[in-house]
Amino acid sequence: MSQHGQSFMRGTLVLSVAAFINRILGFISGMYIARVLGAEGIGILMMAHPLVPLVITITELGLPVAISKLVAEAHARGERMKVRRILHVSLAVTGVLSVALTTVTLLGSEWIASILLSDQRAYYAMLAITPIAPIVAVSAVLKGYFRGMQQMKTIAASDVLEHTVQIACVLALVHLLLPYGVAYAAAGAMTASVVSEAISLLFLVISYKLYGESKLPGETWASHLKQGRSTLGELLQIGLPTTVHGVIHSLYSTFQPLLITTSLALAGIGTALATKQFGQLAGYAFPLLFMPSFITQSLSTALIPAIGEAAANKNSLLIHERMNQAMILGLLIGAPATVILYEWATPLMILVYHAPEAGLLLKILAPMFFLHYFDAPLHAILLGLGRAKTTLWNYVIATVFKGVSIFVFGSQFGIIGVAYGIGIGIVIQTLLNFFSISSSIGFYWNIRPYAKVVICMMLMVICGHWTYDYVASRGMSQLWCVVTSIVSSLLLYFAALLLTGTLNWKSTRHRFSIPW
Repeated sequence: MSQHGQSFMRGTLVLSVAAFINRILGFISGMYIARVLGAEGIGILMMAHPLVPLVITITELGLPVAISKLVAEAHARGERMKVRRILHVSLAVTGVLSVALTTVTLLGSEWIASILLSDQRAYYAMLAITPIAPIVAVSAVLKGYFRGMQQMKTIAASDVLEHTVQIACVLALVHLLLPYGVAYAAAGAMTASVVSEAISLLFLVISYKLYGESKLPGETWASHLKQGRSTLGELLQIGLPTTVHGVIHSLYSTFQPLLITTSLALAGIGTALATKQFGQLAGYAFPLLFMPSFITQSLSTALIPAIGEAAANKNSLLIHERMNQAMILGLLIGAPATVILYEWATPLMILVYHAPEAGLLLKILAPMFFLHYFDAPLHAILLGLGRAKTTLWNYVIATVFKGVSIFVFGSQFGIIGVAYGIGIGIVIQTLLNFFSISSSIGFYWNIRPYAKVVICMMLMVICGHWTYDYVASRGMSQLWCVVTSIVSSLLLYFAALLLTGTLNWKSTRHRFSIPW
């Protein structure tokens, strides 16, 4: 595996393909778990999971991003000893923190469960997932190293291996433990995640032994740690701002299940039904909503340095060109995804999860979630412009509004109110990022591609309805009705994009006719 041969764009493409494969594998795994455990079991899983991201965020200290940057710089200068020191210092910090926090979490698990878990059946699942923190923390350090060395294939391979192993372990453990009750089966699903992460870490360690920096003469762990104070300072200078955002996100994710179930309780909904409804929302609707976003996430990875370089060169025309292209790509991906998730909400829920009652939640969230496909590029643009604090404050404000909306609407209207509250948070965060960019450098928006896409969306809806009714009238099964209507509507959508010239990227250049 070459350390130099992968270009930036090729690396991005490799990660995008891997992300797509992982989404498919994760979706298959999630669909199996949802069908076997049911909405109640999914609710238990969702309640037990949020504590671990908080522990991982604290132990990582934002180091993976810092590692990739510092390793790339040191490698370019030929400073092999510094590359090794960065890795050793990072492993020491994350190793000590992750083991310490995991130990504290395990020892205080009963107290934590009494505070965070509205359904105590999630206790075993929480215990099962807790050991994953040190594994993920060390893996993140190694991935940061490989990212800095531009060895994206290694990261992609480890991610695909992890999801493949996870599916196999989920199938085995859930089937084995289900006879003992849904709580033990949920714990088995969590254990599968730990095992798959451990296999992925083993792959990364072997890859580093084969392709990483070889040990230099006179090098020891002690020497690296003694001389690593300045290296640690460099790492934390980059990593700590990222950590603050991650900690706030993890804290909110930890308390969100409790917030939702509490608001549902105030609406007069019992614990078992509240857990089931939360499972339908978090385990059924969210995976479908987030499915297409891997493309915009990959775009964001490439967009940050592109905007940063253009800003450094004070090339405002190039900044707005990149912004325009990013927003149009978000539109092209988000438009058909929103149409499919809204128009086929209930049939999709029936086919995938056998849960028609969850279709209403998906239908409520899909239109508001449309803005989510723009939020990742907007977030990346602000980071590229050097406005990381702005993205943090925008997130804090949107999260406060989302939390209040969930509590108020959920306590009044039940799970439907919770869905609207989550959607309000997405809308506010996207708009805040949009207006932050507008107030900073202006936002010049060409209306024509957006108008064309709206027309293509309308054609997609008409085609989907006609095809579904026609196939259904022929006595075909619902599976074939849904698949045929979605595929035909997508084909018409992309054909209309080509005929209207919307997919001609050259036509988007230098068209900034509407300032904001």
